[in-house]
Amino acid sequence: MLKEALKIQSQIQTDYEQLHAHAETGFDLTQTGAYVKKRLLEMGYEPVDCGKAGIVATAGNTETGKVFLLRADMDALKIKEEADVSFKSDNGNMHACGHDAHTAMLLGAAKLMKYHEQELGGIVKFMFQPAEEILEGAKDMIDAGVLENPKADGAMMVHVMTGVPIKSGTVIVSAPGVSAPAADFFKIEIKGKGCHGSMPHLGADPLTAAAHVLIALQEIAARELSVFDEAALTIGALEGANVPNAIPDAVTLKGSMRAFDEEVRNHMKKRLTEIAESVARAFRTEAIVTYTSGAPTLTNDKELSEKTNIWLKEAMGKDMVIRSQDMPGQSGGGSEDFAYVSQRVPSIMVALAAGDSREGYEHPLHHPKMRLDTKAFVYGTAALAEVAMRYVKV
Repeated sequence: MLKEALKIQSQIQTDYEQLHAHAETGFDLTQTGAYVKKRLLEMGYEPVDCGKAGIVATAGNTETGKVFLLRADMDALKIKEEADVSFKSDNGNMHACGHDAHTAMLLGAAKLMKYHEQELGGIVKFMFQPAEEILEGAKDMIDAGVLENPKADGAMMVHVMTGVPIKSGTVIVSAPGVSAPAADFFKIEIKGKGCHGSMPHLGADPLTAAAHVLIALQEIAARELSVFDEAALTIGALEGANVPNAIPDAVTLKGSMRAFDEEVRNHMKKRLTEIAESVARAFRTEAIVTYTSGAPTLTNDKELSEKTNIWLKEAMGKDMVIRSQDMPGQSGGGSEDFAYVSQRVPSIMVALAAGDSREGYEHPLHHPKMRLDTKAFVYGTAALAEVAMRYVKV
């Protein structure tokens, strides 16, 4: 598959640049979805809509073999791009997490599977997913039936990495077990009583309460979790106060939490609510906690992890494939809503090094100057195609 991926490298590059230049977010993927459908139709597929903005296509010609699902996310982030590339997005959105690369690589894998469709011993299903950044797209497509008709027996995703000292094109196969933590996005609305800034005694200041809530929440990680409990709680936004000489009626804190263990996750959610409500009450205000979206832990299947490692080393060379357990330290705590798929069918998450920090790719994912080494994309395309091809043949 790697040799064949190299033959379509220019098309993968073209797809990537087109998707990158027209970055869209959430479920609002009008141009992105239209482009993906157009490309699939050109290959001879019959793409169908799935959920709010998802797209599905299938390759294969048997009803008796295994079904393997390959997934790519398509949405971008609301980040103004500062990267020095000729195909920069200029609409206020940016593919700062590499989902454009994921989509381009899956289109490449679909092209390769079309070449070999008559050889497939089963069915390969292509899942083009919206709204991963808000952790809602995978569940939406699952609810719409993406894992059924035909029923998926296994699944795989590839996620790019950049700003790391790893040779571009290197594939990292996740170890069995959890490779991405559960995540929960939340908001804490603190209601007080607004008044003039010169007469604070006539009001109940939600800003003061919010400040104390923010500080108090750090107690969860500092004093209620073990050093072995890998977890994080972040408040990333404070909204609702914008007049310097007035106390507002209400403000809202927005944040996220992540945990590699479901018991730890549940404890953090329970304590966040208790702390926010009690601290706000102490300052004569009211806190209302709402969990807006989230995803469970992404769990990698043991057998599929081992087979993927073997298959890719055979196909791409031992020096281009490493196992996550052989890498020093923790690779990161980013959550991934492919987790919903992994909770339903045996799944594997594979990372692709696409930006060696020793070669000028110093900015990490989610940075406005993030760039990817596009030469790595053929390895991601080949990995998707190779594993799918071998899975449906066994």
